[in-house]
Amino acid sequence: MEKAGVLSAKEAFEKLEKVGEGTYGKVYRAREKATGKIVALKKTRLHEDEEGVPPTTLREVSILRMLSRDPHVVRLMDVKQGQNKEGKTVLYLVFEYMDTDLKKFIRSFRQTGDSIPPQTIKSLMYQLCKGVAFCHGHGILHRDLKPHNLLMDRKTMMLKIADLGLARAFTVPIKKYTHEILTLWYRAPEVLLGATYYSMAVDIWSVACIFAELVTKQALFPGDSELQQLLHIFRLLGTPNEEVWPGVSKLMNWHEYPQWNPQSLSTAVPSLDELGIDLLSQMLKYEPSKRISAKKAMEHPYFDDLDKRHL
Repeated sequence: MEKAGVLSAKEAFEKLEKVGEGTYGKVYRAREKATGKIVALKKTRLHEDEEGVPPTTLREVSILRMLSRDPHVVRLMDVKQGQNKEGKTVLYLVFEYMDTDLKKFIRSFRQTGDSIPPQTIKSLMYQLCKGVAFCHGHGILHRDLKPHNLLMDRKTMMLKIADLGLARAFTVPIKKYTHEILTLWYRAPEVLLGATYYSMAVDIWSVACIFAELVTKQALFPGDSELQQLLHIFRLLGTPNEEVWPGVSKLMNWHEYPQWNPQSLSTAVPSLDELGIDLLSQMLKYEPSKRISAKKAMEHPYFDDLDKRHL
């Protein structure tokens, strides 16, 4: 935290432009005056009734600092405290700046009509699995993985997970989570069906949806409501039942759904090779405990011909 005599965020940084609204609040591209380094500044307002910085915020910040050690998690470089015009306390989180994200990257290929090269997809997927494995290894679920939250450096093709603002360390006992968090298209079926307890497998489902999207440049399950989202999933993977997913009919939002038989995954991602399809199918298992872990996914033969030395 800022000590007396240390420059405030206003003095230390020159805001260049607003680049978006993140989980934490407004995000600016900014220049650090002392070094000329470009950074991403996330401005987060604290709850008005709090004296000083609330412990939850401090906890989030310490989690982010800890996760920042991994090259595939966007780096939190500094935290500064300041006052806004109304005299309320604001925190500025200073992150490394990345020049694009996976959503924009995929869109650029959609616009030119080119396919993303298979080795590029493989490298990005490996980096994503590695970053997710690191978070999971420290007991952190992201819960909102989507192309927009995966930052990239175009020159090095390095991928980093961002917006861990919704991450919660799930300590025992596991708390009940709210469901209003994940973007629908990447949301796991157990969340859509109202499971109150869920695990790292929710992130793996999102990773699978991102994998398919890299191959086809289109969302795998583009639902516009929770029901539509489920129906998209059921049409491809078959309507689940107690046999393939014990306990599914006891979930809060379970109803009688239209009955579909599972399709071959290659109908949805025709250009993905056999090993890729195998990995994707292990990530899209209905029963969360049967989904492959991020760590295991990194060892999948799909990645065997990838040069992992710099990843």
